[in-house]
Amino acid sequence: MAKTHYIPITADVPGVSGKENCALIRRVIRTALEAEGMALPCEVDVLLTGDSGIQAINREMRNVDAATDVLSFPEFELKPGELPGPEVADPATGLIPLGDMAISMEHVAAQARDYNHPKRRELAYLVTHSVLHLLGYDHLDEGPQKARMRAREEAILGKLGIER
Repeated sequence: MAKTHYIPITADVPGVSGKENCALIRRVIRTALEAEGMALPCEVDVLLTGDSGIQAINREMRNVDAATDVLSFPEFELKPGELPGPEVADPATGLIPLGDMAISMEHVAAQARDYNHPKRRELAYLVTHSVLHLLGYDHLDEGPQKARMRAREEAILGKLGIER
C-alpha cells in the first residue's frame, strides 16, 4: 500500500476544526501537491487559530506585531517547480516534512465578507496560497513572481471546482 500525505490539523480556538473544514483543508493540500507534481508522501502541519494567535506567531517568528490571514513556514528553500526528493524524508515516517501553516479563521470570515464569497472559498484560497509558499512560490514583487503564483492558485482552485 502506497503512503499518502499526512496532514495533521490542530486548532487553538473553539469551534473551527469541524469535519467540513478539515476535509476541505486536506483535499486542497492534496490537490495542490498533485498539481505541483509532488507525488512523494509529505507531511504538512496545519494550525487553525484566531487573530491573537496568528499575531503572536507572527511576532515571535517574523518580528511583525500584527495579525494576518495565513503564515507559511517551509522546511526547505525551494524555487517554484523544484521539489524535495526522497532523500530528505524522515527516516522514521518515510514522509517529507514540507512545513507548517497557520490560518486565522477570523481573517477567513472577514475576508470572505469583504470579497463577497463563501468562507469555504476563502479558506481554500489561503490553504492553496500557503502550500505554494511551502513549495517555493513567493509574491515579493508586483510583477512576474506574483502573477505566476496567482495563476497557480487559480488553476488549483479550478481543479477543486472553487471559483471566485
